[in-house]
Amino acid sequence: MVEQHTPRSLIVTFYGAYGRSFEGPVPVAALIRLLGAAGVDAPSVRSSVSRLKRRGFLLPARAADGSAAYGLSEEARRLLEDGDRRIYGAPQPSADWLVAVFSVPEQERHKRHLLRSRLAGLGFGAVAPGVWIAPAGLYEETGNTLERLHLTPYVELFRGAHLGFAPSAEAVARWWDLAALAKQHEEFLDRHEPVLRALQSGPEPSPEEAYRGYLLALDSWRRLPYADPGLPRALLPANWPGDRAAAVFAELHARLRDAGAAFARA
Repeated sequence: MVEQHTPRSLIVTFYGAYGRSFEGPVPVAALIRLLGAAGVDAPSVRSSVSRLKRRGFLLPARAADGSAAYGLSEEARRLLEDGDRRIYGAPQPSADWLVAVFSVPEQERHKRHLLRSRLAGLGFGAVAPGVWIAPAGLYEETGNTLERLHLTPYVELFRGAHLGFAPSAEAVARWWDLAALAKQHEEFLDRHEPVLRALQSGPEPSPEEAYRGYLLALDSWRRLPYADPGLPRALLPANWPGDRAAAVFAELHARLRDAGAAFARA
């Protein structure tokens, strides 16, 4: 699994969870306080914010009191809104598949790499060179991503059923690395299921404890719905850990998000 809880990742997670509800841009002093609660020191916050600014995710601004602050770019807002549907929404079961077929001229091969990486990032599995597949429910998000990156001239999208010849479960095991996906779910459970058990049996957390617990859980969870794009349960191995991981995150979300908002807005 990609290293978790890096300063830059936590800042993105913070803006997705709480930063969008601020009235205006988030002051740098507030970012330092709020990331400090998750164990990030001030120099790391400042350097990570600078990198996110260079990437066009954050825009420099001024808070109401004139202090330095950062708001989200329009592209960042769209990315977070797309992420909301994936991170918080349950996959819609469908027997259909979305097939992406692409061809990129050799002189533009850098776009071929970009296409592959973005399709993989959306949760597509590779069927063959230039042919990728995902659950049909990812159509809208895939279209938005390809349009945003100006890649639509190179791609055709099709929706349909798998007609053979290998059983679909066997095919899915070829197109996705299910062992690696299961390991990511298990790592999430190892980190956050004990946190949930402690909440279930202990006292209510303070606003700061709720904020910290939710930020770390969301930072771990938000990659999983992209790595595991909602593959049909009948095509997955028995005792698939994704079901339990989703249930643990859903309960942590219900118990901690709103409770942590009081600390985030203090």
